[in-house]
Amino acid sequence: MSTDSVSPLRQRMIEDMNSRQFSAGTQRGHISSCKRFAAFLKRSPDTATAEDIRLFQLHLAETGLTAPRMLRQV
Repeated sequence: MSTDSVSPLRQRMIEDMNSRQFSAGTQRGHISSCKRFAAFLKRSPDTATAEDIRLFQLHLAETGLTAPRMLRQV
């Protein structure tokens, strides 16, 4: 994957997941979850605070996600 069209945060995520030998499907899931978190925040996830994460977890619970599914979203 070219780094020209990828944000530094996303590139770091990809490098970290590759170093941990995550499958392509797992990587897609993590990136999708990160996008969902960014949409919730309305800003880059690398600016999130512990309180932002807690609020996102509450939001996920309110939308009816089960605990195992919720854990995959964060």
